[in-house]
Amino acid sequence: MLYRKLGTTALDVSAICLGTMTWGKQNSEADGHEQMDYAVGEGVNFFDTAEMYAVPPSPETYGKTESIIGMWFAARKNRDKIILATKIGGNGLRWIHGGGDINRASIVASVEGSLTRLKTDYIDLYQFHWPNRGSYHFGQTWNYKIKKSTSPEEEIANFTECLETLQALIAAGKIRHFGLSNETAWGTMQYLHISKTKNLPRVQSIQNEYSLMYRLHEPDLFEISVREKVGLLAWSPLAAGMLTGKYANDARPAGSRWTLSDRFNQRDTPQAHTAVDRYLAVAKKHGLDAAQLAIAFVLSRPFVTSAIVGATSMAHLKNNIAAVDLVLTDSVLADIAEVRRDFPMPF
Repeated sequence: MLYRKLGTTALDVSAICLGTMTWGKQNSEADGHEQMDYAVGEGVNFFDTAEMYAVPPSPETYGKTESIIGMWFAARKNRDKIILATKIGGNGLRWIHGGGDINRASIVASVEGSLTRLKTDYIDLYQFHWPNRGSYHFGQTWNYKIKKSTSPEEEIANFTECLETLQALIAAGKIRHFGLSNETAWGTMQYLHISKTKNLPRVQSIQNEYSLMYRLHEPDLFEISVREKVGLLAWSPLAAGMLTGKYANDARPAGSRWTLSDRFNQRDTPQAHTAVDRYLAVAKKHGLDAAQLAIAFVLSRPFVTSAIVGATSMAHLKNNIAAVDLVLTDSVLADIAEVRRDFPMPF
């Protein structure tokens, strides 16, 4: 396993982060415990979860994933061996803090709820799942709009309130570090500026979608991640499974996320499927596993701290974690670049 510094902290996190969002919906508690046992045995020390999980999100599955992790901690007695990241849900989901914004009250309530479900006294990395003002992720790339009802001054006041709340929680020993998720370049730099000028907790990471199919972290957030040491925790490095080839030729495997959710699927476009076919051809040409190629590419980027890898089966999890040992040659990277030129933004 490879390990990388989490931002400016002293924490060394595994380059493969164990994603957990299927536990409690697609996977049982026993499945989740088996996955955690295996991942730790392979050197993974970094888990990512959220109060919103399991997915697809619903009132019935809210908090289930954190509870599964908490039961594992209670049984294994190894909390100190794991660097644990979780997230507060943003506005828009009525069953999370009444659908309201991330603010002082919701952060305090969320942290207490997560600590209870996780059966722990502290959270290593506490993240804001998405901004109050909206996000261009989650299929909103082509329809992203900044809320006109809030001014920059109002947003900055909220950022300051949130950072002051986090500072109090850090002083109380309930969280250690702070990260963003599904955030923009403007938001990230504002948080960095406020923390520096007011001596408040610093952003240590940003968890945004990133894969061969979705490279919106480049170029502006790329430079922020590198120069400001706010490394990317890349979610969906397999583009929700597309880059494994599982949905090729209109396949819809039973039990897969595409069959479980009736939400709009922004990835299911003709150009995206054509791009996947091209990337699968690159993997075949070089004798590589397609999933490992995709994950290894993400890990090769200089702005990436960790790739968040989840799976519904142990076979897939084992294969995905093994991608950490794959180093892509210049020839492979050249072929990837050629596909990207033809399909820079397939969904």
